[in-house]
Amino acid sequence: MGSCQLCGARGPLISDAVGVCLTCLRNRPEEALPLARERRQRLLKRRQRVPRTPGGLVCTGCSNRCRLGPGEEGFCSLVRNENGRLVRVVPPNIGVLEWYFDPIPTNCVCAHFAACTGVGYPRYAHTPGVEAGYYNLAVFFGGCNFHCLYCQNYHHQDLAFRRRPSFSIEEMLRIVEQEPRASCICYFGGDPTPQLSYALELSHRILESFPNRVFRICWETNGGMNRNDALACAELSWKSGGTMKFDLKCFDPVVGEVLCGTSTLPQRLNFEVVAQQYAELPSDHPPVVAASTLLVPGYVDDQEVAKLAELIASINPRIPYVLLAFYPTYVMTDLPTTPRRLAEACLRAARKAGLENVYLGNIHLLS
Repeated sequence: MGSCQLCGARGPLISDAVGVCLTCLRNRPEEALPLARERRQRLLKRRQRVPRTPGGLVCTGCSNRCRLGPGEEGFCSLVRNENGRLVRVVPPNIGVLEWYFDPIPTNCVCAHFAACTGVGYPRYAHTPGVEAGYYNLAVFFGGCNFHCLYCQNYHHQDLAFRRRPSFSIEEMLRIVEQEPRASCICYFGGDPTPQLSYALELSHRILESFPNRVFRICWETNGGMNRNDALACAELSWKSGGTMKFDLKCFDPVVGEVLCGTSTLPQRLNFEVVAQQYAELPSDHPPVVAASTLLVPGYVDDQEVAKLAELIASINPRIPYVLLAFYPTYVMTDLPTTPRRLAEACLRAARKAGLENVYLGNIHLLS
């Protein structure tokens, strides 16, 4: 049972990790946001806030635009100011990551509508139905340019801090070569954004090295990268029959900063640009762009989902949108799993906004 430091309200949908309720975040942001920032500062021992050192070097690797003083590391822990020069903490041809082969049909968020269901056969898929017997090469990156209080893969931080395990581009190419049944690669994490130059180079090398092979390039990302990089990711997905899935946290920028530790507005703007770029596709082409939102009880409700759905529908009502159930983890362990009534209300809101392809994910978690 949490309580709001601002209005005094108490209830099971107010997280002590945030310290303020959704009503105050929306209606009294000038007072609520500083309180939530202070709570985050006390609660988290690492990467409490985006570095903003006066006179520091500006990192342009993502939308955070960290300003790093001498010896400081970026919010992602993978860029450092060394003697007045920004350097990546590992060589450019090395990725800090874990990987594994995930049998198809996979638990991929996009599994309802991706090419592994047979969409785009035979150009982008091996079979006219589900690609049973094939694999997704899942690449889990260490590091992230967000720091979500409910991060469900928070061990990515340890990879970034340790700088291992690590794999060169050549090693990853050999892995792809040795498993001919791998029909796609999905970059996630953490997030691919802090190591995007590596992921882009690896993707180009894969497509160049195996030109006659079905091999899709897919992304699960918060979308907070540079605009040109976002378009470069989407172009690779478009060429290969893959999908770029944006994890749209919420619509309200104050709620977004409180939950994620940095501005979520750039991700939304990137989504708009990329989605507009690929709004019209041939009927036999897999969707290039998709979106998902985690339904965090007490903070991401049907009002947030309705606004996001309206945005998506204004670009193309056929863009797939997946609503994911939350479970308590990391530092937001005091909230319940997503109530079924909330999930159903969000589903109705998304459909009312005009979206034609809305799905509920992780339904086994609904309470």
